[in-house]
Amino acid sequence: MLEAIIAMFASIGRLMLGALAAIGRVALFAVNTVRRGLTPPYYPQKLFEQLAHIGWFSLPVVGLTAIFTGAALAQQTFTAGTRFNATSTVPAIVVLGIVRELGPVLVGLMVAGRVSSAMAAELGTMRVTEQLDAMTTLRTDPYRYLIAPRLFAAVIALPLMVLVANAIGIFGGYMIAVYKLGFNHVGYLKVTREFLEVDDFVMALVKAGVFGFFIALMGCYHGFRAAGGAAGVGEGTRNAVVSAFILILLSNLIITVMAFG
Repeated sequence: MLEAIIAMFASIGRLMLGALAAIGRVALFAVNTVRRGLTPPYYPQKLFEQLAHIGWFSLPVVGLTAIFTGAALAQQTFTAGTRFNATSTVPAIVVLGIVRELGPVLVGLMVAGRVSSAMAAELGTMRVTEQLDAMTTLRTDPYRYLIAPRLFAAVIALPLMVLVANAIGIFGGYMIAVYKLGFNHVGYLKVTREFLEVDDFVMALVKAGVFGFFIALMGCYHGFRAAGGAAGVGEGTRNAVVSAFILILLSNLIITVMAFG
């Protein structure tokens, strides 16, 4: 009996030590990337390429997600409000729900699914085919040339995409409310402006910057450490997306509690 209890605690200890070691490796990878990315040589062309890839090419899926979410949120809020004679709260709930929570989180998740997987697959392929080793041999730092541009581009692009997604999401709620639910368009926009504050936008941008950092960090980290051929690349891609999702949801909770708790 005693041996079973000791074995159980030993397994828990191994899991905790493994988790702490993994967190330490990710933290060192992030610090190393930021430190090298802020020192010359710089590669602005790579930065702009990643801005286009992460931001511009992700706008269609982000826009569709935002407008459908805003419309669905307005419909569901109206349906729930009819039970309590509170349908007038639809504009306020839609704008606050989109700007504070749904906009940043949904953009982060959609971009993570699209970008983290692509980064992990690209860097993982370069790792298993020894292209990263060849770059190092040619005195080109992979951190500065490949990883830092992706990290900085994601931190820049995500807040801009969240601004666009918030506007599109609010517009989707407006369209449903005015043209299906019978709201007056002037009154709807007036309530939206009254309840929307600058702090809400600031919080959304802070969340987006944090999400962008985690998206690029997880994609680059798991791709950079890939091993074992095609199977290793596939595993790294899967781990990148899952870990990015978890960090987005966890950091969203922490930021929300710190800001509004």
